[in-house]
Amino acid sequence: MNIVDLHVHSNKSDGSLTPPELVQLAAEKGLSAFALTDHDTTDGIAEALAAAGEYNRKLADGTLPPLSSGICPRPLEVIPGIEFSTEYEGKDIHIVGLYIDWEAPFFKKQIQDFVDSRITRNQKMCANLKEAGIDISYEKLLSAFPGSVITRGHYARYLLEHDYVKSMPEAFDRYLGDHTKYFVPREKVTPSQAVKLILKAKGLPILAHPPLYHMSDARLDQLVSRLKDAGLVGIEAIYSTYNTAEERQMRALASKYGLCISGGSDFHGANKPKLELATGYGKLFIPEDILTGLKEKLPRRKKIFFTDLDGTLLNHEKKITPDTRSALEKWTAAGHHFAICTGRALDSAMEVQRTLQLDFPGMYLIGSNGGEIYDCDSGRIVSRTALTMEQTALVTKTAREQGIHCHTYTDTHIVSPADDEQLQYYRRVIHTPVLICEDVVSALDKGPCKCIAIELHDRDKLEHFRKTLLPLVDGELNLLYSNDRYLEIFPAASGKGSAVRTLCSFLHIPLTDALAAGDEANDISMIQAAGTGIAMRNAKEEVRDAADIVTAADNDHDGLAAVLLANL
Repeated sequence: MNIVDLHVHSNKSDGSLTPPELVQLAAEKGLSAFALTDHDTTDGIAEALAAAGEYNRKLADGTLPPLSSGICPRPLEVIPGIEFSTEYEGKDIHIVGLYIDWEAPFFKKQIQDFVDSRITRNQKMCANLKEAGIDISYEKLLSAFPGSVITRGHYARYLLEHDYVKSMPEAFDRYLGDHTKYFVPREKVTPSQAVKLILKAKGLPILAHPPLYHMSDARLDQLVSRLKDAGLVGIEAIYSTYNTAEERQMRALASKYGLCISGGSDFHGANKPKLELATGYGKLFIPEDILTGLKEKLPRRKKIFFTDLDGTLLNHEKKITPDTRSALEKWTAAGHHFAICTGRALDSAMEVQRTLQLDFPGMYLIGSNGGEIYDCDSGRIVSRTALTMEQTALVTKTAREQGIHCHTYTDTHIVSPADDEQLQYYRRVIHTPVLICEDVVSALDKGPCKCIAIELHDRDKLEHFRKTLLPLVDGELNLLYSNDRYLEIFPAASGKGSAVRTLCSFLHIPLTDALAAGDEANDISMIQAAGTGIAMRNAKEEVRDAADIVTAADNDHDGLAAVLLANL
C-alpha cells in the first residue's frame, strides 16, 4: 500500500534538510506524496517541486539510478503547503494548508506580512538575550542559518552550538519558553483567519496535532466547531506522538463535524532526533487513502491546455476534427483556459483562429515560439520577447552568405529577401502578406520575435547553417527545428516553455495544473514546463521521450480528445 506524509518541514523554516534532500529521502522511503509545510513560509516549494519533477522524469525515461534503500521507485507528488502559527485564547494553534496556490500575489503579501512581524519579534528577543550576557544578534542568526525563517528552534540551536546551554530543552526552559522573561510573543492571526486565508488560496485547511495544545475536551470541541464554521476541512488525526486513545479521539471529533482525516510526521530532520519521515517514532503509518479523501474536497481549479497547431491540434488537412472540437468545448465550458502555442507568427495564428472559428472563452494565442502572448478576450498582447536588430542582422547575413533562405516578420508582414521557392512553399499554408527586401533589417521598425530559415532539398545544408550560427549567437538565441525543413531562430529568453511559465504566472495557475501537447523539437520545452507533458503518437521520438503521456491515437484520429476529457 502506498504511504504519504502530509506534515513535513525543510530548512526554509526549522527543519534541517533542504527541499531537494526531502524529495530524495521521500523517494528512498517509497512515499507516493508528501506535503512541504514550513512555518509561515513557502520559500522551499519551488525547489521541492523542481526536484520531484526531475526525479519523476528520470523515473519515467528509465535513467533514474537505483535507490540506495533498495525500494522499488515510484512516482512522487510534492504537495505545496504551509503551517501557520495562530493564537486562540492564549494558546499557540497551528493550521496546516495543503494544495495552496502559493504563487498568488495576495498570498505572497500575507506571507511577507508574517515575515515582517517575525523579524520585529526576533530583533526584540535578541536584545533581551543580549542583556542576559549572550553574544547574539538577529544578523548573527541569519548568518548562522542562511535562507531560513528564524524560529525559536534556531535560537535553541544557536545557544547549544555556542555553549550557553547543554541541550535544546534547556534552551527553552531557561530562555525561549513562553513564560521566560526573554520571550517576546509575535503578533499572530487567529485560527479562523488562517483557515479563511488558506481557503482563499484554494487550499485545504487542516487543524494540526490538537492533543499537543493540552485543551479540555469541551474547549477543543468548541475550537473545532468554530473552525468548521470558518471552513475547516480536516483534522490531523494521525501523528507521530499520538497514543491509541488520542488518535481515536481525533477520529471521533472529525466524524462529529464531518471533517476529513489528515496525517503527518511533523518531520524536522536532525532538529527532532529519532523522528523519521513517514514513520515518526517507528509506528506511524499514513495510507494514501487519507490523501485521496482530502483531494475530493479540493475546489475545482482552473487548468490551462497549451497545444501546438500542425501535427498536434490540426490534422493533415489543417482542420480540427469534430471530436477534438467537442473536447475543447467541454474543456473551456468547465472554466479551463486554452492556449494555441505555435511557431507561426502571431498574425498567422490569428488567421487560424478566425478560419477555424475557434472562439472559446479564456483563450490565448502564443506566436513565434513563445515570443508573443495574445489575450483573445481583451484583444491585447500580454507579453512580447524579441531579437535585437543586431541579432537579426547577424542571422540574416550568415544565411545570405551560405545561400540559405531566411525571412522574418513585422506585426503585419513577412519580410523576405526574395520571392523564391522556399517562400512560395512556406506560403502554401501561411497567408500573411509579404514585403520583399534584400536587406530585411531595413524594413523593420523593431526587433522581430523570430526568424525562420528554410531549406527544402538539403537538410545537411540547413544543419551546417545551424552549426555555423551556434558559436556566433553564444547561447543568446534558440535554434530549433519545427520540422525537417524549417529552422526556427528566436531569443533564448523566449521559447514555448518560457511562454507556459509566463502565462501560468499571469493567470495564477500552478504549473502542476498546466497541460501541453506537441509533436516537434520546438515543443519539447513546453512539454517539459507543464505539469502534464503530452506527446502525440505521431511525434518525433525525442518529443515522446520528453513527455509524461503519449496519446493513444495520432493527430488524424483525435489523439488529443481523450487526454482532454480525462483531465476535465
